[in-house]
Amino acid sequence: MTSESTSPPVVPPLHSPKSPVWPTFPFHREGSRVWERGGVSLRDLPSPLPTKRTRTYSATARASAGPVFKGVCKQFSRAQGHGFITPENGSEDIFVHVSDIEGEYVPVEGDEVTYKMCPIPPKNQKFQAVEVVLTQLAPHTPHETWSGQVVGS
Repeated sequence: MTSESTSPPVVPPLHSPKSPVWPTFPFHREGSRVWERGGVSLRDLPSPLPTKRTRTYSATARASAGPVFKGVCKQFSRAQGHGFITPENGSEDIFVHVSDIEGEYVPVEGDEVTYKMCPIPPKNQKFQAVEVVLTQLAPHTPHETWSGQVVGS
């Protein structure tokens, strides 16, 4: 009888061929040379505000379960994609993102709206309007649809 020792087979360490060693970011650091050359503009940076697409399911569920508030559109810029609503109770203006507006019309100053509120991370000290519905269009004001058609005069 021979006593041969059997050792476990040698398994090479696992390596992912396409994984980078350092994490990549969607933007360059402020001190990098790209900023000096003007290769990245501030418009290319991701927005820190949660939109309907980036909001977590739990935050959406909490906002949907919350009360409905009334207010008036103070200002809205379609080009910038956001605006502000003045609450009916006269408290601080509420931020509204274009992705949270429901319906076919772009809000203009004076439109009456209903909305629910969702906290803005990371500190959750301020709120933004979600599920915004235009309930009464401002009279004698032209309104634009999201497709670009102007309605009213």
